[in-house]
Amino acid sequence: MPTDAQQACFEAGIKFGSLYHQFAGTPVSPASTRSLEVAIAESIENQPYCEDVDVAIHDDRVADAIDHENGYTELTGSLMTVEMRIAYEGVVARTRMEMEDGYPLMKLVEVVE
Repeated sequence: MPTDAQQACFEAGIKFGSLYHQFAGTPVSPASTRSLEVAIAESIENQPYCEDVDVAIHDDRVADAIDHENGYTELTGSLMTVEMRIAYEGVVARTRMEMEDGYPLMKLVEVVE
């Protein structure tokens, strides 16, 4: 059987997979970043054991990624930073997705038992 800490980390991975694959490709513009941040966070927070999600879509990166006259681009991991707090049976897993070496890396920041 997995430990509570292992289960908390597993739950964090499930949340990141859901977040990334559900929202990648969503049309986004500098005018819609705040509402999309809220929609992503509230959607993922509905999942079991998810206590907090903080999504920051970087307006400057979004503006730089727009390459046509329609004024939007598709959301990718390179355009946002995400932090999550997952709590399972008294264990808290803190996670973060941020750009590292040109890749949106999802990582475990801390596990507190």
